[in-house]
Amino acid sequence: MAQPWQTIERISTEEGPLELRQRGDGDFLITVDGRVLMNSMTHRSEVALGQLACGHLTGSHRPRVLVGGLGMGYTLRAVLDTLPATGRVVVAELNPVVLKWCRGPLAALTGHAAADSRVGVEVCDVSRLIRRFADDPAHGKFDAIILDLYTGPYVRSHRRDDPLYGSIAISRTRSALKPGGVFAVWGENYDAGFARRLAEAGFTTALHRSGRGGSRHVVYLGRMGGGPVKS
Repeated sequence: MAQPWQTIERISTEEGPLELRQRGDGDFLITVDGRVLMNSMTHRSEVALGQLACGHLTGSHRPRVLVGGLGMGYTLRAVLDTLPATGRVVVAELNPVVLKWCRGPLAALTGHAAADSRVGVEVCDVSRLIRRFADDPAHGKFDAIILDLYTGPYVRSHRRDDPLYGSIAISRTRSALKPGGVFAVWGENYDAGFARRLAEAGFTTALHRSGRGGSRHVVYLGRMGGGPVKS
């Protein structure tokens, strides 16, 4: 008989209760209003996202990467494992309790990725952080920008002014990237409109689906010049 889930912590958010649950030693869930956002036993697509976004940076000197969304830290772990030791990562996480969990009960899952010396975490909306780097050249630009948010591109994000996946947001993200930089986005399902907007913004695009059969999560990859992005 499977062990019951135990709630480690619950906080109130605008979208409903955000909870961290545990079953046994290493089985965790993050839920919001009862909906499962992350499962520690299923993270293949998050690992693929980090690896594919940063694969072109393995031999780079001091590459800079922005990760939007911390989750359980699996994407961040994949980014750190792919980057050289000189790499630097900025993580934008909207909820401070998620950072607390990743540095606490979830830390062992990813080898303490959120506490890595190469990582800086800002508790903020990633769209505002991208705007900051796009609008002010003094902040510098990124070699890769990765969005690993539980609401990936979907039909309702087709509008031009969607803060993350609309055409204006994509153009702003492009402005925050270095030439040859990669924009990588996790999606729960494939959204043709988002893929089209990436191409219309001037990105060379590719698509990756992890796993086999059924509904598979999607990694969108867009590269600014410098040849095709590998998927």
